[in-house]
Amino acid sequence: MELRQLRYFVTVVEEANFTRAAARLHLAQPGLSAQIRQLERELGQPLLDRSGRTVTPTAVGAAVLPHARAALAAAQQVSHTVDEFTGLLRGQVRIGLISGAADSEVDIARVLADFHHDHPQIGIALTENTSEAMYAALRRDDLDIVLISIADAELDPAVATATVLETTIVAAVAADSADFPERIGLAELCTHPLICLPPGTGIRRVLDTACAARGLTPNVAYEAVAPPLLIRLAAHRLGVAIVPALAPADAAALGVRTLTIDPPLYGRLLLAWNTDRPLNPAAKILLDRLHIALDGLGDPAAKSPGRNGSR
Repeated sequence: MELRQLRYFVTVVEEANFTRAAARLHLAQPGLSAQIRQLERELGQPLLDRSGRTVTPTAVGAAVLPHARAALAAAQQVSHTVDEFTGLLRGQVRIGLISGAADSEVDIARVLADFHHDHPQIGIALTENTSEAMYAALRRDDLDIVLISIADAELDPAVATATVLETTIVAAVAADSADFPERIGLAELCTHPLICLPPGTGIRRVLDTACAARGLTPNVAYEAVAPPLLIRLAAHRLGVAIVPALAPADAAALGVRTLTIDPPLYGRLLLAWNTDRPLNPAAKILLDRLHIALDGLGDPAAKSPGRNGSR
C-alpha cells in the first residue's frame, strides 16, 4: 500500500467519478483505475462501488476513508514540520480572490509583492473568480487561502474565517433621477430593471435570498463582475445598480446617488482557509500577513463606507 494510492482513493471518493478524479490528479484514467484495483487487491476488499451513475465508497471504503485521509494529512505534516524546523520555505501558495477584491482599500498586490520579496523561492498562484467558485476550489484543496463574500450558513465547519469588513448593500441610480425616493422597498425595487453582480457572488446571493423569502423575482437586466461597472451603467440610466455602500461624495463623483433598501441588506468580506488539512508553512506566513493587512477594514470609524470588494 502506497500513500499515492490512498490519495487516489480519496480523490475518487471526493469527485464521485473516475474521469474527474483523473483530471484533478493529472493522470490517465486507465492508470488511476489500475492503481485503485491494485489497492483493493492488497486489502482484499472492494473499496468503491462502480455500479451506479456515480462512484461511491462501499461499506469497507467508507470505513477506510477517514483513515486514508488521516494518513495523508500525517504524511503532509511530516514534510511541513521538517520545513518549519529547518526554516526552509519552498513550494507554492495558492490564493483566490473574488472579482474586484484587488480594488478594495487594501493593496493585495503590495502584500503579495512584499511576500515575494521576502520569500522569492515561493511560487504564488493567484486566481480571481466568484465567491462560490473560490469557496468550492478551497474545499477541493485547489486553493490555500481565499477572500470571498459568503453567508455563514453556507460554510463548512472545517472552514475557518476572519471577517475583513461588513457593508450595507444599497441601490444606486443616476444622480439626476428625481423619481426615486431616498428609501426603496424590496418589492418596489424588483419592479425596476436591476444591474447586478452575476450569480455565484455574495451580494447577488444576498439579494436573491431576500427576494425569494418574500416571493419576489428581481428583474435583472444587466450583469457585470465588478461594482464600478454596475455604477457606471446606473449613471447612464440603464437601471438600478445593487452595490456595496458608497460615501455620498464618492457617489456624486461617479454620477449616482444611493437609495437605502428596506429591509436592509448586508454583505460581508471574509478571509477563509481550511482547518481539516494543514496549511503549508508558506501559506501560514502569507495568511498572517493578510490578517495584518486586512485588520481594521471592518471598522466603520476607520474609513468611509463603500469602495470595497464584497462580492
